[in-house]
Amino acid sequence: MGARAGEQWTPGGRRLAATVASVLVAACTVGPNFHRPAPPQADHYTARALPPQTAGPATQRFLAGGPVAARWWTLFGSPELDALEDEALKASPDLKSAEAALRQARELYLAQRATLWPTVDLAANATRAKNSDTIAPPLANNAQSYALYQGQLNLSYDLDLFGGVRRQVETVAAQADAQRYQTEAAYLTLTTNVAGAAVQLAGLDGQLAATDQVIAADRRLLDLTRQQQALGQASTADVATAANALETAEQLAPPLRKQIDQQRDLLAVLIGRPGADAPTESLALTAFTLPRDLPVSLPVDLVRQRPDVLAAEANVHVASAQVGVALAARLPDVTLTGSAGGASTAIGSVLAPQNTLWSISGNVAQTVFDAGALRHKQKAAEAALDQAKSQYRGAVLVALQNTADVLQAIVEDAETGRHAGAAQAAAERSLRLARQQLAKGEVGALPVLNAEAVYDQAEVTTVQADAARYADTVALFQALGGGWWNDPQRDADATR
Repeated sequence: MGARAGEQWTPGGRRLAATVASVLVAACTVGPNFHRPAPPQADHYTARALPPQTAGPATQRFLAGGPVAARWWTLFGSPELDALEDEALKASPDLKSAEAALRQARELYLAQRATLWPTVDLAANATRAKNSDTIAPPLANNAQSYALYQGQLNLSYDLDLFGGVRRQVETVAAQADAQRYQTEAAYLTLTTNVAGAAVQLAGLDGQLAATDQVIAADRRLLDLTRQQQALGQASTADVATAANALETAEQLAPPLRKQIDQQRDLLAVLIGRPGADAPTESLALTAFTLPRDLPVSLPVDLVRQRPDVLAAEANVHVASAQVGVALAARLPDVTLTGSAGGASTAIGSVLAPQNTLWSISGNVAQTVFDAGALRHKQKAAEAALDQAKSQYRGAVLVALQNTADVLQAIVEDAETGRHAGAAQAAAERSLRLARQQLAKGEVGALPVLNAEAVYDQAEVTTVQADAARYADTVALFQALGGGWWNDPQRDADATR
């Protein structure tokens, strides 16, 4: 309401008008405003300083702050692995489910955002009726039988003076962000699981191949020992020892084949196939290339990359906005409604000037007694915010721990691999000498069997150590977040 001509506003009236105008134009948004948590200040992950590169002939160099490739698995140089990853990204049910959940979250956000605008609907009806003679005629012409046509446009708008609607929109937007990061986590989990399963399968294939060689060698040794027994150069005890060694070696193959079959079944699920259609191609560790340069994101960057940390941050945002929703629910709610239309006994004259109708109304609602329900809901929202903050801090600590564990594993497993390679080389020399002595008749079968057992174990240990190094590298890319932020296509999809 404005002042009429000739009237003067009092100072108090002007202040009141200014206050009302500012509230109506800008409206306030109650509750805490969300601010991103401060990143960790540490510039390293482990209490013990790590070397700049690993030991061994196949050294790996750490690049502090280096970029994380979006398609990091291509660094292993395996076309077979690349094909498995591509198939998984196209057909994985888990990833498709996460993507559908993300689309749903985005649509829910758009639906919630629409509540910021007025709601307008159009209503129309036609009635043919006859009134009782004992009831007053409803029409101005006093007709008891009539046809009535009505059309009306209705508008409703929540002024949202205290920001409850906006905070709810903010809540749903933050939930959509959380779902986006959960989808990225599903993407990361899928790609690392495929790579890990492929490496594991290659390692098991290598162990089985080494075991088959052991079995073949033990079988030849048993045949040789029997020949020497026939010539009187070996005893029955030597034959029994050789036969026991062969049986012991053959016992190692079934468990390995079982694990290989299980890994193939796992790969089938990951790439969206039934177990009967599991990949049958053999994988070899020698077909992989161990990446030489390993990125190591700084902790300040890590918390902006890891999907689990970002999802926890989005949940803090959700809880923060919900405090505002709960607080606004305790304050007055102002709603404007209006309608305009017309009514007539002839459809062609519904909107004639004499038949039009309109109304405007405002409604103010304020809870005056609810036995403390709204107050307790606000306190519950504040407690949920404290919980979300604690969960975020926990997610950050877990992320730092994961990265520290992986970096230490890379260093120590490289050292293990170096020693395993040296042990295998020494065992191979020892076995070669023992076989030469056996061929010359200088020793019996037992020294050869001992040397064979040492070499066999050394070879299996080397394969296991090599597989562990590949698995550690996969785990590092997972710990760093997988590089999804460096994929332009995924970034474009996220902004749709």
